[in-house]
Amino acid sequence: MMNFLYHYFDKSTGPFQNLSALEPEEAERILNDIRVQKKGFASKRSTDYLTIRRSLEANAREVFIIKGGKPIRNYPHYMTVGECPWLLEWFDKGKELYIPIKEFDPYSISFTYGDLFPTMRYQDGKKYRGQIYTLNEINEVIKEFGLPQEWNPLGNKGPERYIEVQVWDDKPLTRWLIN
Repeated sequence: MMNFLYHYFDKSTGPFQNLSALEPEEAERILNDIRVQKKGFASKRSTDYLTIRRSLEANAREVFIIKGGKPIRNYPHYMTVGECPWLLEWFDKGKELYIPIKEFDPYSISFTYGDLFPTMRYQDGKKYRGQIYTLNEINEVIKEFGLPQEWNPLGNKGPERYIEVQVWDDKPLTRWLIN
Protein backbone atom coordinates (compact mmCIF):
# COMPACT_ATOMS: atom_id res chain seq x y z
CA MET A 1 0.00 0.00 0.00
CA MET A 2 1.52 3.29 -1.04
CA ASN A 3 0.94 6.31 1.14
CA PHE A 4 3.33 8.88 -0.31
CA LEU A 5 4.90 9.83 -3.61
CA TYR A 6 8.47 11.14 -3.42
CA HIS A 7 10.30 13.75 -5.48
CA TYR A 8 14.07 14.30 -5.55
CA PHE A 9 15.64 17.53 -6.74
CA ASP A 10 18.56 19.90 -6.35
CA LYS A 11 18.12 22.58 -3.68
CA SER A 12 19.63 25.20 -6.01
CA THR A 13 16.94 24.77 -8.67
CA GLY A 14 13.96 23.71 -6.57
CA PRO A 15 11.43 20.94 -7.11
CA PHE A 16 9.50 20.03 -10.24
CA GLN A 17 11.74 21.77 -12.74
CA ASN A 18 11.08 20.10 -16.07
CA LEU A 19 13.23 20.30 -19.20
CA SER A 20 10.41 18.93 -21.36
CA ALA A 21 8.18 21.87 -20.49
CA LEU A 22 10.70 24.28 -22.02
CA GLU A 23 11.14 25.19 -25.67
CA PRO A 24 13.58 22.68 -27.22
CA GLU A 25 16.39 25.24 -27.69
CA GLU A 26 16.12 26.46 -24.07
CA ALA A 27 16.04 22.90 -22.72
CA GLU A 28 19.11 21.98 -24.77
CA ARG A 29 20.96 25.09 -23.56
CA ILE A 30 20.22 24.23 -19.91
CA LEU A 31 21.23 20.60 -20.40
CA ASN A 32 24.47 21.71 -22.07
CA ASP A 33 25.18 24.03 -19.11
CA ILE A 34 24.65 21.08 -16.76
CA ARG A 35 27.05 18.96 -18.86
CA VAL A 36 29.74 21.67 -18.89
CA GLN A 37 29.43 22.23 -15.13
CA LYS A 38 29.37 18.45 -14.59
CA LYS A 39 26.44 18.90 -12.23
CA GLY A 40 25.17 15.56 -10.97
CA PHE A 41 23.63 12.68 -12.88
CA ALA A 42 22.12 14.87 -15.62
CA SER A 43 25.62 15.87 -16.79
CA LYS A 44 26.12 12.31 -18.12
CA ARG A 45 23.10 12.35 -20.45
CA SER A 46 23.64 11.72 -24.16
CA THR A 47 23.32 14.39 -26.85
CA ASP A 48 20.04 12.86 -28.09
CA TYR A 49 18.58 12.62 -24.56
CA LEU A 50 15.91 15.32 -24.98
CA THR A 51 14.68 13.93 -28.31
CA ILE A 52 14.35 10.45 -26.83
CA ARG A 53 12.78 11.79 -23.64
CA ARG A 54 10.10 13.76 -25.45
CA SER A 55 9.26 10.78 -27.62
CA LEU A 56 8.97 8.46 -24.61
CA GLU A 57 6.86 11.00 -22.71
CA ALA A 58 4.50 11.49 -25.68
CA ASN A 59 4.10 7.72 -26.00
CA ALA A 60 3.48 7.34 -22.24
CA ARG A 61 0.81 10.05 -22.39
CA GLU A 62 -0.88 8.41 -25.36
CA VAL A 63 -0.96 4.97 -23.71
CA PHE A 64 -2.21 6.49 -20.45
CA ILE A 65 -5.10 8.16 -22.31
CA ILE A 66 -6.00 4.85 -23.98
CA LYS A 67 -6.17 3.30 -20.48
CA GLY A 68 -8.56 6.02 -19.28
CA GLY A 69 -6.05 8.55 -17.96
CA LYS A 70 -6.88 12.23 -18.18
CA PRO A 71 -3.55 14.04 -18.38
CA ILE A 72 -3.66 17.83 -18.27
CA ARG A 73 0.03 18.48 -18.90
CA ASN A 74 1.73 17.55 -22.17
CA TYR A 75 4.81 16.37 -20.29
CA PRO A 76 4.90 14.88 -16.80
CA HIS A 77 6.61 15.78 -13.60
CA TYR A 78 8.38 12.82 -12.01
CA MET A 79 8.09 11.19 -8.61
CA THR A 80 8.68 7.73 -7.15
CA VAL A 81 6.57 5.23 -5.27
CA GLY A 82 8.33 4.91 -1.94
CA GLU A 83 11.53 6.39 -0.65
CA CYS A 84 14.76 6.20 -2.68
CA PRO A 85 17.39 8.08 -0.65
CA TRP A 86 20.14 7.13 -3.11
CA LEU A 87 18.46 9.48 -5.63
CA LEU A 88 19.76 12.36 -3.51
CA GLU A 89 23.18 11.47 -4.94
CA TRP A 90 22.02 12.55 -8.42
CA PHE A 91 22.27 16.17 -7.28
CA ASP A 92 24.91 18.47 -5.83
CA LYS A 93 22.53 19.53 -3.07
CA GLY A 94 19.91 16.79 -3.13
CA LYS A 95 16.57 17.33 -1.43
CA GLU A 96 13.52 15.13 -0.98
CA LEU A 97 9.87 15.96 -0.61
CA TYR A 98 6.90 13.68 -0.30
CA ILE A 99 3.22 14.19 -0.91
CA PRO A 100 0.36 11.94 0.25
CA ILE A 101 -0.98 9.94 -2.68
CA LYS A 102 -4.51 10.94 -1.68
CA GLU A 103 -3.66 14.45 -2.99
CA PHE A 104 -3.51 13.09 -6.56
CA ASP A 105 -6.40 12.33 -8.87
CA PRO A 106 -5.80 8.71 -9.97
CA TYR A 107 -6.60 9.77 -13.55
CA SER A 108 -3.66 12.22 -13.51
CA ILE A 109 -0.84 9.84 -12.55
CA SER A 110 0.68 6.98 -14.51
CA PHE A 111 3.45 4.59 -13.52
CA THR A 112 6.35 2.62 -14.95
CA TYR A 113 8.02 -0.25 -13.13
CA GLY A 114 11.40 1.42 -13.18
CA ASP A 115 12.49 4.70 -14.74
CA LEU A 116 10.67 5.57 -17.97
CA PHE A 117 13.88 5.33 -20.06
CA PRO A 118 14.96 1.77 -19.30
CA THR A 119 11.39 0.54 -18.85
CA MET A 120 10.46 1.59 -22.36
CA ARG A 121 13.80 0.81 -24.05
CA TYR A 122 15.43 -2.14 -22.26
CA GLN A 123 14.59 -5.49 -23.85
CA ASP A 124 14.92 -8.48 -21.54
CA GLY A 125 11.47 -10.06 -21.76
CA LYS A 126 10.25 -9.00 -18.31
CA LYS A 127 6.51 -8.46 -18.46
CA TYR A 128 6.64 -4.92 -17.08
CA ARG A 129 8.96 -3.65 -19.85
CA GLY A 130 7.30 -1.25 -22.24
CA GLN A 131 4.27 -0.85 -19.97
CA ILE A 132 2.48 2.22 -18.66
CA TYR A 133 0.30 1.46 -15.64
CA THR A 134 -2.67 3.11 -13.96
CA LEU A 135 -2.84 3.33 -10.16
CA ASN A 136 -4.90 0.14 -9.88
CA GLU A 137 -2.60 -1.71 -12.25
CA ILE A 138 0.62 -0.67 -10.49
CA ASN A 139 -0.77 -1.89 -7.18
CA GLU A 140 -1.14 -5.36 -8.74
CA VAL A 141 2.40 -5.18 -10.19
CA ILE A 142 3.75 -4.24 -6.74
CA LYS A 143 1.95 -7.24 -5.21
CA GLU A 144 3.61 -9.48 -7.79
CA PHE A 145 7.14 -8.03 -7.94
CA GLY A 146 7.54 -5.81 -4.86
CA LEU A 147 9.30 -2.45 -4.83
CA PRO A 148 12.50 -2.41 -6.90
CA GLN A 149 14.33 -0.35 -4.26
CA GLU A 150 13.82 -3.27 -1.87
CA TRP A 151 15.02 -6.12 -4.12
CA ASN A 152 17.50 -4.12 -6.22
CA PRO A 153 18.90 -1.34 -4.01
CA LEU A 154 22.31 -1.31 -5.72
CA GLY A 155 21.04 -1.67 -9.29
CA ASN A 156 23.02 -4.86 -9.82
CA LYS A 157 19.90 -6.91 -10.73
CA GLY A 158 18.77 -4.75 -13.64
CA PRO A 159 17.88 -1.15 -14.45
CA GLU A 160 14.75 -0.99 -12.29
CA ARG A 161 15.53 0.65 -8.95
CA TYR A 162 12.21 2.37 -8.22
CA ILE A 163 8.71 2.74 -9.60
CA GLU A 164 8.44 6.02 -11.42
CA VAL A 165 5.29 8.14 -11.24
CA GLN A 166 4.44 10.42 -14.13
CA VAL A 167 2.38 13.31 -12.74
CA TRP A 168 0.23 14.83 -15.49
CA ASP A 169 -1.39 17.64 -13.47
CA ASP A 170 0.16 20.61 -11.63
CA LYS A 171 -2.72 20.97 -9.17
CA PRO A 172 -1.40 18.65 -6.40
CA LEU A 173 2.08 20.21 -6.78
CA THR A 174 0.99 23.86 -6.67
CA ARG A 175 2.59 24.72 -3.34
CA TRP A 176 5.99 23.47 -4.57
CA LEU A 177 5.98 24.76 -8.16
CA ILE A 178 8.25 27.67 -9.00
CA ASN A 179 7.06 29.86 -11.86
